[in-house]
Amino acid sequence: MARPVWAGVLSFGLVSLPVGLYTATDTHTVHFHQLQRGTSDRIRNRRVNERTGEEVDAKDIVKGYDTGDEYVIVEPDELDDIAPGRSQTLEITGFVRLDEIEPIYFDRTYYLAPRGKGYGKVYSLLTQALGRAEKTGIATFVMRQHEYLVAVKAEDGLLTLHTLHWADEIRDPKQEIDSLPGKASASAKELKMAEQLIDTLSMKWDPEQFHDTFQEKVAALIDAKKAGESVEKADPAPEPSAAVDLMEALRASVEGARGPKDTGTKATAGGSPAKRTARRTEKKPTGKKRAQASPKGRDPHALNKAELYKKATAAGIEGRSTMTREQLIEALDGRRQAA
Repeated sequence: MARPVWAGVLSFGLVSLPVGLYTATDTHTVHFHQLQRGTSDRIRNRRVNERTGEEVDAKDIVKGYDTGDEYVIVEPDELDDIAPGRSQTLEITGFVRLDEIEPIYFDRTYYLAPRGKGYGKVYSLLTQALGRAEKTGIATFVMRQHEYLVAVKAEDGLLTLHTLHWADEIRDPKQEIDSLPGKASASAKELKMAEQLIDTLSMKWDPEQFHDTFQEKVAALIDAKKAGESVEKADPAPEPSAAVDLMEALRASVEGARGPKDTGTKATAGGSPAKRTARRTEKKPTGKKRAQASPKGRDPHALNKAELYKKATAAGIEGRSTMTREQLIEALDGRRQAA
């Protein structure tokens, strides 16, 4: 069983509940060691005195604040001494609706659990009350010499704690970014087509549909290099949509998202005059060649990503918009085998 990263008392009004704080999330990053090129020698980071070059033990390290003329030395214990009680207290100061907190404020998520079976009733009471009221408790507490602003909410019969950024930690985008479009606006047709694309790609939120494909690629790269094999490189990033081609890109996106079965002739008849002329003057393949040009019935491994996406759309494969070419092939193969 996991150990709590913090233990203290959750209080709301005159009610106090001893709780433990547990990490709610994990990462599956593939970790590498640093090695000197051409060797198997590990590279390690050490705490070294920059003047003497000697390594310093952790217990002999203190904190120093640079005032410009000198360092103000602060011992680790002194930071704990200035927050007596607060480092062990999680005090709810008020309740708000969760949708009142903008997503940019959320940072990390933890689980809260009662410390001892004797406090199950108080824990359950707060959990049920928060759920019925559809409110979130706002609190502050100190952990590891940092004060945190947090939101405490009820989720699936338990209490979760979400650390929040302080208001002065949120950067003003207008001061940070000099390439914001300002008053640039899209035409009514472009806006309608963009809304149509959003509607076509709308789905029910299911986090199980998504997974960390990059880490899977890293693991596959390691296995391939171990076996002396090569791996296929990822598809290049798409070219940016030019303003003059925006409508054409939106139309093609809607057609691709709908799939061949749902695409009408009206949607494909547009485009620029030059493109319509090019389509009229194209030599249409006939007979056997036309059958070979169609992605339908062809081996998925022989199709490009755009053709695979159309087949995945027609097959109703969910999450296809985020899949790589290899994942589209795997999903189509799985659907074909299941059929």
